Amino acid sequence: MTEQDSGLPEPTGKVALVTGASRGIGYGIAEALVARGDRVVITGRNEEALKEAAEKLGSDRVIGVAGKAHDEAHQGIAVERAMETFGRVDYLVNNAGTNPVFGPIADLDLGVARKVFETNVVSALGFAQRTWHAWQKDNGGAIVNIASIAGLAPSPFIGAYGISKAAMVNLTQQLAHEFAPGVRVNSIAPAVVKTKFAAALYENREEEAAAGYPLARLGVPEDIGGAAAFLLSESAGWITGQNLVVDGGLFLNAGV
Repeated sequence: MTEQDSGLPEPTGKVALVTGASRGIGYGIAEALVARGDRVVITGRNEEALKEAAEKLGSDRVIGVAGKAHDEAHQGIAVERAMETFGRVDYLVNNAGTNPVFGPIADLDLGVARKVFETNVVSALGFAQRTWHAWQKDNGGAIVNIASIAGLAPSPFIGAYGISKAAMVNLTQQLAHEFAPGVRVNSIAPAVVKTKFAAALYENREEEAAAGYPLARLGVPEDIGGAAAFLLSESAGWITGQNLVVDGGLFLNAGV
């Protein structure tokens, strides 16, 4: 199938790199960017899942690069593939994340804590450094980091994850300050989004889980995809260093 036959809009000429995008929020973001005409490089650990995702999104517009987000060699390869295939990398979305432990931080294994920070924070910095030097430093662009409302307030039993997402918000501010004026950097802090990653928080109890949300539902990947596409667009051209909470109004009930 050619691009003309695919039903996709004319290419924008822009290229995005979205980490952790074979499914869930990352896939939703990649889908939103492809829908407006961007070309996209998606990453993830499972090569077969990436291949399937790229085919669904449109293999004329999307390529997958398999690897672990915290692996520096993988970071370099992903950016190199973007440059070799599409000649540029205007946008970076740091979505890859992990939350392998559930329990109080008093008993948290420090090795696990290091893994959480390596994947959720250090990898984001690594990808930002590489896209900056490969393209954005001289040509401009934008970055969106996926944080979480867990990083904005204490989060019982997912403390390490919440702390790492608080660090992601601060990393966003640091990058926004240093990469200005050519590169805008913002973050998104979602509440619970219906993905396999978050399934333990709502599976078999979705109505109960959504009861505290003024909009009366949990999020879906498309909600975050739309927000990310906006922050990566010229419509957000005077927005940088900000953390956009996308939570169905959940924080409105924080004091109740």
